Amino acid sequence: MAGRITSLKLYNGHEMPVIGLGTWKSEPNAVKKAVVDAVNAGYRHIDCAFAYENEHEVGAALEDLFATGTVKREDLFITSKLWNTFHSKEKVPQAIDQTLKSLKLSYLDLYLMHWPVGFEEGGELFPKHSNGKSRLSDVDFVETWKAMEQLVEEGKTKSIGVSNFNSEQIQRIMSVADVKPAVNQVECHPYLTQKDLLAFTKKLDIVLTAYSPLGSPDRAWATKDDPVLLDDPTINAIAKKHGKSPAQVAIRYQTQRGIVVIPKSVTKSRIVENVKVFDFTLTSEEMTAIDGLNRNYRALPVPWMSESKYYPFSIPF
Repeated sequence: MAGRITSLKLYNGHEMPVIGLGTWKSEPNAVKKAVVDAVNAGYRHIDCAFAYENEHEVGAALEDLFATGTVKREDLFITSKLWNTFHSKEKVPQAIDQTLKSLKLSYLDLYLMHWPVGFEEGGELFPKHSNGKSRLSDVDFVETWKAMEQLVEEGKTKSIGVSNFNSEQIQRIMSVADVKPAVNQVECHPYLTQKDLLAFTKKLDIVLTAYSPLGSPDRAWATKDDPVLLDDPTINAIAKKHGKSPAQVAIRYQTQRGIVVIPKSVTKSRIVENVKVFDFTLTSEEMTAIDGLNRNYRALPVPWMSESKYYPFSIPF
């Protein structure tokens, strides 16, 4: 198979499959089947998070897959994320224990700090003021990181990393880290190529993971004026040339850049299609053409977090 990449090696030697199943925004009661369908289609990487409120469904799927002998635990790479309401050092171990219980696992392969921004603890998932802005905590994400390092020591996760962090925030973590971040998971697609952030993380031997690699077309807050990545004429022309779908081109683009991709779907045909991207290779001219589509467009700008001093999107990268 031309240009096949099955996994990337993290700095600590652990292997991370280059394509995983995303579970954000998946409809309730559809995730269990999606995970089973994905594993049967060859996926070995499932991306989860406490905030997606469906880890119990993923856990039910994993329990079935292990019980039937379809896969063993060591065959899979399972990621989850520490939510913003668990940033204090006392809450971090409680959060991973809750996730492990829901997933019916004894350890994770990767645990990410979901955002550098902490929320008020002890109540709602998204605590907000009457003006719609988040109710913030003043916990410094460096404190949170130091607590996450303990989870590696305790064997609760093999690797730790961050999500939605900018270059300055990553540098701050690196300056104090005993265990350095293995991954930074960020929004990334041809309209937000993250070229500078990718170059920065590569220098530090941190793997970039792309969420919303298809531009998050199913997001509830999309407006009729927002650009639709999968309708882009350049992407469609390249797809037609290769006999592939626009989604497959967007996914292949990332894997050829050395980026891990986690497209979300609960539709079996799309789950299967999204992983069939290793039987073609985009030419350097095609890669350059897709690079040229960048418009620094964020489908997820999270304005409700913007009053935090740790808001990550106020600098270029």
